[in-house]
Order: sequence, then C-alpha cells, then structure tokens
Amino acid sequence: MITTLGHRATAGTGRALAAALAALVLSGPGMADRAAAQENGPKSVAPIAEKLIDAVVNISTSQIAKGPEGVPLPQVPKGSPFEDFFEDFFNKRGGRVPPADRKVSSLGSGFVIDGVEGLVVTNNHVIDGADEIVVNFHDGSKLKVDKVLGRDTKTDLALLKVTPKKPLVSVGFGSSSNLKVGDWVMAIGNPFGLGGSLTVGIISAKQRDINAGPYDDFLQTDAAINKGNSGGPLFNMEGQVVGVNTAIISPTGGSIGIGFAVPADTVTTVIAQLKEFGQVKRGWLGVKIQSISEDIGESLGVPENTGALVAGVTPDSPAAKGGVEPGDVILKFDGKAVTTMRGLPKLVAQAQIGKPVDVEVLRQGQKKMLSITVGMLEDEEGKPEPAQSGKEEPSQPSTTLLGLVLAPLTDDLRGRYGFDAKVTGVVVNEIDPSSPAASRNIRPGDVITEAQQVPVTDIKDIEAAIEKVKRAGGKSVLLLVEDAKGDTRFVAIPL
Repeated sequence: MITTLGHRATAGTGRALAAALAALVLSGPGMADRAAAQENGPKSVAPIAEKLIDAVVNISTSQIAKGPEGVPLPQVPKGSPFEDFFEDFFNKRGGRVPPADRKVSSLGSGFVIDGVEGLVVTNNHVIDGADEIVVNFHDGSKLKVDKVLGRDTKTDLALLKVTPKKPLVSVGFGSSSNLKVGDWVMAIGNPFGLGGSLTVGIISAKQRDINAGPYDDFLQTDAAINKGNSGGPLFNMEGQVVGVNTAIISPTGGSIGIGFAVPADTVTTVIAQLKEFGQVKRGWLGVKIQSISEDIGESLGVPENTGALVAGVTPDSPAAKGGVEPGDVILKFDGKAVTTMRGLPKLVAQAQIGKPVDVEVLRQGQKKMLSITVGMLEDEEGKPEPAQSGKEEPSQPSTTLLGLVLAPLTDDLRGRYGFDAKVTGVVVNEIDPSSPAASRNIRPGDVITEAQQVPVTDIKDIEAAIEKVKRAGGKSVLLLVEDAKGDTRFVAIPL
C-alpha cells in the first residue's frame, strides 16, 4: 500500500500512480539512457586499463635496521664454577653478543611519467629512509633506482630516476580542477603486495583537509585504496592521472571507502620543480594567520570565515616590507579571493618568487591595497622552548579581568616566562577555570599585547577596551596574545 499525506490510496490507484510516474520519468530527455545505465552499470573500463597498467609500477624498498647494542656480559658471582666458562665464552666474542642488524622491506606504488628518461612518481613516505629502491614492472621486469631526483615532504611526493633498456610505457596528467564530485575514477596499484590491482569508484569530495600538511587539498574517493596503494595513480575515464593516492581513513588498515589523493594540478607543479631544482621553491609572505570565528568576526565587524586574519608579521619579511599589520584581514591575493584561512598558503606557495603582487586587506573596517614582493619559503630550524619557572607567585600586584589574573610585564616576569625586552603588554598569571576565557586557548605565561587592536602597555588599557566594547553594545573583547616562542594569535573573550 502507498500512503500519502492526507490521502489513503487503494492498491489499484497506487499501481496506476506508479505507472504514470514511470511513464513521465522515462519520457523525459535522456531518461532512456539513464535507465539503461542503471540497469547495466557503468561502462567497462577494461579497454582503458589495458593501456595504462604497464605504466603503473610497484616500488619495493629495503633498508638495514640496526640491531640492539648487544647483550651485556652476565654477572657471575666470584668463585662460581661457571666463572671461567662465561669469561672464556664472552671474551672470545668481544664481551657482548654482536648486534643483529636486519633488512626491512616495504612495498608501494608509482607510475612512469617519462618512458625515455625513466622518470617515476611516487609518495615520499614510500621511499623515505630506503637504502635501496627497486621499480617492478607489470611484465615482471625490474630496474634499480639510480637516483632520487627530489622529494617534497609537504605534499608527500617524490621523483625517481631509472635507466630503461628500452622506452617505458608512460602516462600523462589530466586536470584535477575539472573533476566533479560523482565523476568516475579508477586506481591501479600494489595493495597488500598484490601488484596490478585495479579498483573503480567515484570522486566523493574535493579540497579535503586531513591535517597532513599546510597545503592539504586532497581528492576523496571511494575507489578501494589499501596499504601498498600509496604513490599509485588515480585515473579519470580518459586514462589521465588526476591524483596520486596517498592516504586512507580506516580503523583496521583496510579500505572502508574513504581514500585521499593529491590532486594532479598540485602534482604537476611539484614534480616540475623537483625535476628542475631537486626541491620545491614556494612563495613566502611572512605572516602568521588564523581563521575568523564567529566571536572574532563580531569584534572585527566582518562575517565569519572571511579571508585570513593576520595574527603576526615576521620582521623584515615581504609582508612587513609591504605594510601588512597584525589585525589585517587578507581578502585577496594576486587578484584571487581568499575565501578561507587555509586557502591563503596555497595561493602564496604557487606565486612566482620575486614577483610583486597586489594584496587586498581589510584594516579597521577600511579596504586597502598593498603591493608585496613574494619571497621564497625556507624551512625553519626548530627553536628550543624557553625555560619557565613555573609556580613562583608574582611579586607585582595583579588584577582579574575577563577571568584572567593579569600583572604588568616586569623584568622578573620576562625572565620567568622567557620574553625579551621588545615585547610589551600584560602577562597572564592565572586563568579562572570557570570563566569563558578558560576555553579560549589562553595559557599562563601568555602576554596580551593588544586589546581591540590598540597596543597594551598596562592593565588600564585592557580596562579601557572593555568599557569601549560595553558602550558600543559589543559581546566580546578582541585580544592579541603572544607566547614565549613568539607565536601570536587573536582571541575573542565574551563579556
């Protein structure tokens, strides 16, 4: 029986209605083709796969894992009947059992992009730490990798060089930006060591951020991707590589239909630089940015998730020379809209180094256009964290505001929390765990350097900012907070 709202139909009327609807649907434009597709499933990918499978390779690596330092000589009591035996046995072996080094092997996937030069693309994590890398082909032949031409940890890509005896079958790249959610794709690789395995699925989503790196922009697919598929190609139905399979989400290690691939548009840029320079040269501005939450947006007078909020500017950086200030909201970079905070690093990374670009910012409610010459990103060395004393009570009188116990930043507190003389503001000594500030990522030892985008030199400046917000009918106070490592961030504290 078919039940509808407000009307109960008989079985006869239900069958008649169903027949009428079927006739209506099947009479629409293209509906006959859709019905046939639903009945027969997607067209076979066998003709495409036959042309591609020889270009997909298995990557086997090996490395020597050092064994333990050896077993120390057993302690035998003096005078024991075994004393002479143990001394004689272990002295002949140097006093210790020799370490047992072992050979560790792993498997992954890759694909040939230049059959004449012998260039193979794979994931960096597939070959990371390997002493020997061998490329295994579908016909059973194998070639030892002559050289790793370059690797990029931020996108997890690597470019390998082999010397082919004859030209290898290769594949080309397609445009990942032209892909749409729902498009058919297929993966070929080496899952669980089963080389030449093909799986088919669709693009489930685009521009996925899985916290793998600063430039996350993954394609998500439900084509089965498992351990050993890493570094293998994701093809469109025209036989073009549209992604490099990199990661999966799985509680068991096997496919549950959530796989991720680096999009081809990113891969082509990275691989071209690895081939030419052996490394990736990325653009650099020198800003610390954060997203705009609802309460921060309310304080700044901008909608939530608008652009990228500048929390700090590196001295002598391109941004500093171009006039960027903390509190600016970057809206456009080189004519391209910055729709989210994480979109800015990708735009900057792809920018031409040494090229002046126009950057539109929102400052104190007014739009400004700045010209910034893009620099080159250098890997930063890790900085040791400053020593902190911890639990000594402050000698200066403190004031509690917004659930924060605040004190002037004296020389004693600078030494305790690790701040130099350049930092000015008010230090946070304690946080009321029941206050809204407790959930706003503020920690004891942080220094408040601005309140409502006005520099803070003492506690009275924060009190004045609070009063100003109250008079204007605002709901929260915007603070700029800096920690001892020099990291700055904006925090909105509800009143």
